[in-house]
Amino acid sequence: MLTRRNLLAAGAAAPMTAAGSSKMFLCMHQTTSVAAGFRGSLEGYARAGIRYVEVIPPLVEEFSKHESVAAARRLVSDLGLKAVSSGGVRGLAEPHAGRAQAIEDLKRTATLVAEMGIDRMVCPCGTAEKFTSDDYTRGVDNLREAGDIVKPLGITAMLEFMRGSTFIGTLPTALNMTRQAAHPNVRPMFDAYHFWAGLSKFEDLDLIHDGEIHHVHFQDVPGIPRELLDNSTRAIPGDGVSPLVGIVRKLAEKNYRGPLSVELFYPHLQNGDPFEVASRIRRKAELILQQAGVL
Repeated sequence: MLTRRNLLAAGAAAPMTAAGSSKMFLCMHQTTSVAAGFRGSLEGYARAGIRYVEVIPPLVEEFSKHESVAAARRLVSDLGLKAVSSGGVRGLAEPHAGRAQAIEDLKRTATLVAEMGIDRMVCPCGTAEKFTSDDYTRGVDNLREAGDIVKPLGITAMLEFMRGSTFIGTLPTALNMTRQAAHPNVRPMFDAYHFWAGLSKFEDLDLIHDGEIHHVHFQDVPGIPRELLDNSTRAIPGDGVSPLVGIVRKLAEKNYRGPLSVELFYPHLQNGDPFEVASRIRRKAELILQQAGVL
């Protein structure tokens, strides 16, 4: 089992940019190494010199069945890592028949996230239902309700637009919805894959207000016919065709300072060795951050 001393020594040769500085910093999303489990993914990331992670509740829950949530939180700290975000709950914004269950899921998941000492969670909108213009008014109220639920726990619910979503599938819509909700615990986040693979335009980045984006998922779009893209076809930053340098520069201009969380779904990565996967991602991603002038 890895020790904190060994990990700190391993990471000392190539330190990451510190959170809270004026720069963005690389983060690993546990979905990228889901097969390794909670401990295995974190240990691999730490060995690779990663210092920031986005956890996913299913792995925390599985780990806590045998130990505890407190033990999961200690493990993160003992490995020299900081959990800066968590996966969350779908179906919170759009009106739908299953929303009551989504609210119950939010209450349960937000409690777990708070116990992990994390102050933000991702809430994607991935629906394929049909909607009307009146549904967006209800959607704003739905976001306010979600914000009221997580506020006592000190958590921000971050709305994630998703390519192909029939309700919130673009950056402009996500910005408009969170602005209308005007809730301090509801903020927009940005996913580079959903942005470039979906219906958003590069010029939409100019719509972002200073400091408005609360979190970023950082992936590339593979160079295949756009008709073959789906929510799983996400490439390592630098391995695709997205203008990631320009996107990162624009986010910096909009005063985004925080994690660039790499969330990937390809089975060969999810089933790979987390140390090797994270090391490869780090080498490629840091080149982009250097070119963008944020590292």
